[in-house]
Amino acid sequence: MKIAFATCVQLGLSCIEEIYRIGGRIDLFITLKDEIAKNKSGRIYLDEIADKNDATLLKINNINDWAVIDALKNYGIDWLFIIGWSQIAKKMVLETPNNGCIGMHPTLLPVGRGRAAIPWAIIKGLDQTGVTMFKLDEGVDTGDIIAQGVIKINESTNATYLYEKVEKMHVELISKYYKDIVNDKVVLIKQDQSKATEWPGRKPEDGELFSIMTMDEADRLIRAVTRPYPGAFYKDGCKVTRIWSAKKAESEGDIKFRDGFIKLLDYEVEVQHAKGH
Repeated sequence: MKIAFATCVQLGLSCIEEIYRIGGRIDLFITLKDEIAKNKSGRIYLDEIADKNDATLLKINNINDWAVIDALKNYGIDWLFIIGWSQIAKKMVLETPNNGCIGMHPTLLPVGRGRAAIPWAIIKGLDQTGVTMFKLDEGVDTGDIIAQGVIKINESTNATYLYEKVEKMHVELISKYYKDIVNDKVVLIKQDQSKATEWPGRKPEDGELFSIMTMDEADRLIRAVTRPYPGAFYKDGCKVTRIWSAKKAESEGDIKFRDGFIKLLDYEVEVQHAKGH
């Protein structure tokens, strides 16, 4: 069975390293050209691991480039893993490998299709989330499920912790199911459309806290968008307080909300000067 792997971030490299650790092999690596997405969070380069394992490395502008199609055909690729990659693979790429393409999504699909999976899981107050390994199709996170791993969430879980757990779960799923994939033993399970939900993308400005919120809502937002995200913030005149961690307090604290306060633990204060002054 011939395997290709497309990634340009640390999460994908961790999965690649796990494949080699368990005795697997990769016939073709695909990554972005060196000058593209230099500032992308977690950006990595695959030259060293490709050289070390005597595998071909293809550098591209876009996953849908003809060079990708040609390479998949020339190497007779059976499965293409696309993990840690923000471009959407189109039909031609999805259908070129003999068996198809495999992706991962950091929710328990069909719940939470779409964007910003880690912040939303905390904002929505879920008690669990996870990672789904699935066969990619033309929809957004709609393909048949190969495997899932559950991650528990509680009232102290923040984005930093959940981000790390999601990364580890990617590697665990690779470790557990890679051999089934290459030995043609995977069982594909259709997603239950009746349970599907879609979560929208989020912008840095969505982290603003307002005094009309409850302290629970404020607490969840602070935990949801802390590092590696841009952080929650509270505006008071020209003063902006960016909050990385805080705790709820019913009677007194630093910022007042509808039913209580929050006490700031890790934060930064910025002063915004009015334009023209």
